[in-house]
Amino acid sequence: MTTFSPFKILPLLIPAVFLIIAGIVWLPEHPELLDNAYVDTFKTAFIGILLEALPFVLLGALLSSLLRVFVPDEIISRWIPRRPVPAILFGCLLGILFPVCECGMIPLVRRLMHKGMPLYVAVVFILSGPVVNPVVYGATLTAFRSHPGLAYARMGLAFAVAALIGLIIYITVKKSPLRLSIQRETGERHEQGTRGGKLVAVFVHTSDEFFEMGKYLIIGCLLTSGIQSFMNQGSLAAIGEKPLGSYLFMMGLAFVLSLCSTSDAFVASTFLHTFPTGSLLAFMVLGPMLDFKNSLMLLSLFKTKFALYLFFLIFSAVFIGSVLVSLGL
Repeated sequence: MTTFSPFKILPLLIPAVFLIIAGIVWLPEHPELLDNAYVDTFKTAFIGILLEALPFVLLGALLSSLLRVFVPDEIISRWIPRRPVPAILFGCLLGILFPVCECGMIPLVRRLMHKGMPLYVAVVFILSGPVVNPVVYGATLTAFRSHPGLAYARMGLAFAVAALIGLIIYITVKKSPLRLSIQRETGERHEQGTRGGKLVAVFVHTSDEFFEMGKYLIIGCLLTSGIQSFMNQGSLAAIGEKPLGSYLFMMGLAFVLSLCSTSDAFVASTFLHTFPTGSLLAFMVLGPMLDFKNSLMLLSLFKTKFALYLFFLIFSAVFIGSVLVSLGL
């Protein structure tokens, strides 16, 4: 049996507080927002985004569970090249073979590091794995049917950002930034995961991951639908017209929403005609690499100093990279 921890609800607090404050402060001053037309628009937007994203979330959870149950950790560790550059490239492409959502990435990487995966390769896999994989590519291409270049740009930028940060980590970090020993926790997870047979474990892990990711998806859909339905379109357009403001707004939104990488493209597509493509690209690349729930998981895996260093590298690389890529879109 698993014990309840207050920390499990922390990723939900910021979006929930945001909704409560917005309702208390904003709605009394704008009673017209409770008109049936606004409510109908909100319901339509929410259901549309949710139904488009759910199949990809379920597929990602299923693939993640199959990997967790049927693929031994030692296999991946044996495949890692010894030289840093090939190892970094291997880490960037590992998500193609093992498509795991960011929600399940930290437990997987924790096990792989216990089996001998180097730190810089683990960081590369954490950053690129949730984006550079077939499920996310398919979801992004589906969300941006009329702009397929954004799907290609998302894969390329995520690959470049992960490779660059991996190389920086290899050069600058010489001591292990891991917290205390993970051996006992890894052993306990493996023992619990094998009870009841592998097929049962696949269904259990799939349902756990699906509902774990689903609550973030629902909150993300609620916030996005609310912004699209109730926020003045002139205000959104004003933010979108400011180059710096549009990037910071979409990157901040990605951090707060904490969406799964298999569903965030559907949320980003709703801003397609309001914000520049570069800011949408920053939203889709930053979110899977660094959001509120991921930051908590990274802080549980790495020491605080290294985690903050990694956060700075991710934000800077995504911001600069998305600006440069947007010039060619």
